[in-house]
Amino acid sequence: MLNSLHVKNMALIQETEVEFGQGLNILSGETGAGKSIIIGSVNIALGSGNFRDFVREDAEYSLVELVFSTDSLQVRAEMEDMGLPWEDGEIIISRRFKGGRSVSRINGETVPISAVRRLALGLIDIHGQHEHQSLLSPAKNLEILDEFAGDGVKKKKELCREQYRSYMAVKKEWDQALGQEADRLKEMDFLRFELQELEAAALRPGEDEELEQEYRLLSNGQKILEALSEAASLSGCGGSGGAAEEIGKALRCIGSVTEYDSALDSLGETLGEIESLMNDFNRALSDYMDEFSFDAREQNRVEERLDLINRLKAKYGSSIEKILEGKKEREERLALFENYEEYLEKLKLKHQQTWKALEATADEITRIRRESAKKLERLIRENLVDLNFLDVQFEIAFQELEMPGEGGRDEICFLISTNPGMPLRPLKDVASGGELSRIMLAIKAVLADQDDVGTLIFDEIDTGISGRTAQKVSEKMAVLSSTRQIICITHLAQIASMADHHFLIEKRQEEGMTRTSIQPLSEEESVQELARILGGARITETVLEGAREMKDLAKKLKNQKGA
Repeated sequence: MLNSLHVKNMALIQETEVEFGQGLNILSGETGAGKSIIIGSVNIALGSGNFRDFVREDAEYSLVELVFSTDSLQVRAEMEDMGLPWEDGEIIISRRFKGGRSVSRINGETVPISAVRRLALGLIDIHGQHEHQSLLSPAKNLEILDEFAGDGVKKKKELCREQYRSYMAVKKEWDQALGQEADRLKEMDFLRFELQELEAAALRPGEDEELEQEYRLLSNGQKILEALSEAASLSGCGGSGGAAEEIGKALRCIGSVTEYDSALDSLGETLGEIESLMNDFNRALSDYMDEFSFDAREQNRVEERLDLINRLKAKYGSSIEKILEGKKEREERLALFENYEEYLEKLKLKHQQTWKALEATADEITRIRRESAKKLERLIRENLVDLNFLDVQFEIAFQELEMPGEGGRDEICFLISTNPGMPLRPLKDVASGGELSRIMLAIKAVLADQDDVGTLIFDEIDTGISGRTAQKVSEKMAVLSSTRQIICITHLAQIASMADHHFLIEKRQEEGMTRTSIQPLSEEESVQELARILGGARITETVLEGAREMKDLAKKLKNQKGA
């Protein structure tokens, strides 16, 4: 359940904290007192509202924080999946807005808003003022039915989605195969031409790198020979003079005086090593020069081969490896075209198999939905009777589409008749705003038994109702609150009288500023608020007595219904 709500610097709220309780939590107050800010703040914290609609311009930052407690295995699994800390079933969700950007946290860990939305699905269900209008949409009707059907239809829909995508991929290939029959021979000729060109090239991996290195060598042959000749002259390679002869002279000079100082021995040894290295260098240089040859014809051959490879790269791929991959693909495609009838037969069989699998799953989804629809019809009808639809008829009409989609092949529509003798018609053609509110409440009451969401919020679900109907709605809210936490904004005394916890939302003038506050009411204060709702500006003793009587009657009704 939602234990507490902390709001700071939101619209007319400077700072407030509300601690909710088990059962039915009622929020009431004058029109314009700021009741929408409370629900708006919850929506913002859970990622379905916009801070900019509520943030105070004079504040450094705005903050909404929700504290939940839950023993839901689904929620715990979500927390563990997201790697978030979990302790004693307490979950703290906060969202802070500062400097044009917002930051969301779950149990102190910064998370994307998508993670908050995902977690909120198992914690709270918010019914806004205009949500009942969604009942007019066939898509929403189907969503409600599937929610009622539960895991059975959910798993089948996941399978149907995969099968539908597989079928569409095969169908696309099948359509393309049939469409390209006329161009097949032309493409085969073109493929043979390309393969002939690639076969003639006889490319091998890494050949281009080897050729580029060889080309660099050959194209600079003259320059290399000139440099080597100069180096040979300077080093004394293959003749007299040069560095080798000079080092020999230096070594003899050192050798002539080593007998006078033993320290000169190390210099002689070093110079001897240099002479040895120089001789090794000259032999290696001589061998290289003997083997090196510059052939202009070889250079032309390498250049022409590189030109061919680069031309094929521009045409078939950016590297030899990619060219060879493309060659293999062309060979496979040519083989396919050469055995086209066999290919079409295999593709036709695959097309039929994927269609049958999709159709079978769609039929199974329809079967589950129709079975669930009968149960849902009965339960909604029973709840509508509880909500003062005395002679109501309610049915779920099916229309099966010829082509299944990702979610099956069904379109459904909620049909209703609220008066005896009147035919069943779609909700959009029959129901008023007040009736839609009650129908949505009936649906919420049914679905509440299908999940373990701990908190339901109703924002003015009493729109367009009064009298006996309002009383019936209040009784239904009380029954719902016996198994889960309900938070309800209302302007009707019948509903407010059922409160287990009653809160007053009001505007006040503080330091020349208008502020909205929310306060818990004692038993007597709750009676006073009921009297205000009943009597308006003038609260007489008679009105107070009526409010007390209404409160006492609500307690008796709740005891009778076990709420």
